[in-house]
Amino acid sequence: MKRASHSETYIVNPDIDAYLERLTPAGDEILEEMEEYAKLREFPIVGPLVGRLLFQLVFVSGAKNVLELGSGFGYSAYWFAKAVGGDGSVIFTDASAENARMAADFFDRAGMRERLDILTGDALSVLGESRGGFDIIFNDIDKEYYPLVIDSAYEKLRKGGIFITDNVLWSGKVLTNDVSPATEGVREFTRRLLEHGGFFTSIIPLRDGLSVSVKL
Repeated sequence: MKRASHSETYIVNPDIDAYLERLTPAGDEILEEMEEYAKLREFPIVGPLVGRLLFQLVFVSGAKNVLELGSGFGYSAYWFAKAVGGDGSVIFTDASAENARMAADFFDRAGMRERLDILTGDALSVLGESRGGFDIIFNDIDKEYYPLVIDSAYEKLRKGGIFITDNVLWSGKVLTNDVSPATEGVREFTRRLLEHGGFFTSIIPLRDGLSVSVKL
């Protein structure tokens, strides 16, 4: 196998990813449609392996109140909504009205629209203006803004709540000399999160890297 260059570092061997995805049971028809849409349009989503982990984190924690920062067209929100059940809720945030419209359509057809609260606009503003008390906050906004999320997420989570962030290994760019705002944002975020005294954090090298932090 070709050895990955620093610019295309594999977090997980692609053959391992493919092997696990082959073993993973298919999702429902809506999830499969969302995955196909993302593939055709090269739209980044967390994918089924991370989706299943998100479902598990909700299930084992008993979470019922989830805030997503940067929801795209609703793929990860869909996994959260499946897990929280009919008495739970997921707040969807995205700057794109078209993404919000698509998410509403997917959730309508899945019979889960009542679990989704759609807010279009700036995710950081939504976080700052929210009443808080969330069981889970999932962070997937533009990477240069990642460091701005930490303190607000801590404030808005309940004690024992979970703060999850995607792309913290950023295709291995964190290992390179790349000083783009996105890469620097991911580096600074990860350093500050691991040093934060109010969170206990683990980095999971699944897909593009996932941080999972519990509010102490």
